[in-house]
Amino acid sequence: MPLPLQKPMAAIHITDIEAAINYWRAQKPSPDGITLAPELRALAEVYALMVYYHEDEADEAGFPSAAMAAWRAWYDTTPDTPCIAICSTSQGDADCKGCGRSFEEVQRWPEMSPAEKRQVWRRITRQSEAWRFNRYAERAVESREPPPAD
Repeated sequence: MPLPLQKPMAAIHITDIEAAINYWRAQKPSPDGITLAPELRALAEVYALMVYYHEDEADEAGFPSAAMAAWRAWYDTTPDTPCIAICSTSQGDADCKGCGRSFEEVQRWPEMSPAEKRQVWRRITRQSEAWRFNRYAERAVESREPPPAD
């Protein structure tokens, strides 16, 4: 009996690793200009290997656990969905005019891994055709201010 096909793991793009490194540099700056926080060291190791081997993406499954934890902490600070509450896939469009995702991507979003979601984000950002990037860009602005204290 043949084994069921498994979908390949998503890859994490080098620009996301750079963003995570910059996040941790701001969160835990070096006290002496030399020492790196553990999160930075973990991400820098992956980043350096990617640069050395001329790779743009690193397989999510092969990420060292410390680097993945640091990357996930950064990821958790990013918007979860590109949705701007104007969904044309519900009207039968193959790709949503509001966010740029395909019907399948909209349907699968809750079960997608963070790396898969970031791949979709990267594609729709590069395309910049969805209304979130032009007509309704004000809906897509994410507030970066912390919530008020109680």
